[in-house]
Amino acid sequence: MIPADRTKRLVSALPFWLSLAVVPVTLLGAIYGGWTVFLLPLSTWGLFTALDFLTGLNLENADPETKDEDLFWYRLITLLWFPLQFCIIYGMLWWTTHTTHLDTWEKVVLFFGVGVSSGTVGIVYSHELMHQKNKVERWLGDLLLATVLYSHFRTEHLLVHHRYVATPRDAVTARYNEGFHRFFVRVLRESLGSAWAAEKAMLARKKVGPFHSSNPFWRYGVLQISALLLAYLIGGWVGITLFAWQALVAIWQLELTNYVEHYGLTREHLGDGKYEHVKPHHSWNAAHKASNWLLINLQRHSDHHYKPDRRFPLLQNYTADEAPQLPYGYPVMTAAAMIPPLWRRQMNPRVRKWRADRYPHIKDWSAYKTGTNPPPR
Repeated sequence: MIPADRTKRLVSALPFWLSLAVVPVTLLGAIYGGWTVFLLPLSTWGLFTALDFLTGLNLENADPETKDEDLFWYRLITLLWFPLQFCIIYGMLWWTTHTTHLDTWEKVVLFFGVGVSSGTVGIVYSHELMHQKNKVERWLGDLLLATVLYSHFRTEHLLVHHRYVATPRDAVTARYNEGFHRFFVRVLRESLGSAWAAEKAMLARKKVGPFHSSNPFWRYGVLQISALLLAYLIGGWVGITLFAWQALVAIWQLELTNYVEHYGLTREHLGDGKYEHVKPHHSWNAAHKASNWLLINLQRHSDHHYKPDRRFPLLQNYTADEAPQLPYGYPVMTAAAMIPPLWRRQMNPRVRKWRADRYPHIKDWSAYKTGTNPPPR
């Protein structure tokens, strides 16, 4: 018989396993085609949005001192996801290039859904794994990122984003009034270079050059080339094209999330290029229960920046007095971000209120745009 406390932990972890539903939904679309190929993106966005309205908010906090061994059922889903995603991506590549019942448009929509899955679930899980000290977990995070051709995200996130979040030096902090489409192009242009510069600087402190074997970009390159090669061996150039399509969709999903997380929020410049320490109010939060199940509590983003290596079930919720709150969960907010006028109508008044409440002494915010040097206090 399973001890009562272990059973309780299993039951409490089960909602986070709802992401496994993408596996049968993907198979359904691949087998039957037609309208069923739309089910995968609709189930991640639409279903969890509906569940958010039905389940409400989760304002409770787990004990942050909970030991790792008591988090087994939470951790297991993140450990299992790479083999599952590997099978989904490459299994679908084989199926769509070796069967004849799917039209081109059905394949495109099917792999759009696969990209939504590998971005909404896969990259979020890799984000959890890359923050851990365990080497196996870090490797699984690297493997997940290789399947979406975005391996440098690990370096950019750990060495750049967490250090420079809510400042002009962080590419993935969306500026006030910056539309998502412009943000997306800018991030694609800037993040790879900033990741390379961060690794180069770290190697220079060790007195070795940027092409030293310890530079993780060698690993990133080998893993990504291997991922592309496997796609070619399975499906030829069609396989490469479909693989690259799902990768682009996954990256788009990631950067939509990045856009929402810190839009318009800026740390105060203290002079001489220095900024105040990161605080809870430098991230947007959402306590919506179901979308936090899907995104393994990513929406408790303020606590993630406070304790980056804290495992997802232990992330703490912040009240509106401590951190700014989104009106809806990420699925709704990322959809709104795709329509800049709608996004600005929802979020710009909230940013202005945040500025007035937190930094009433700052009168000119124009200097906090990217590429400028904010004035001292």
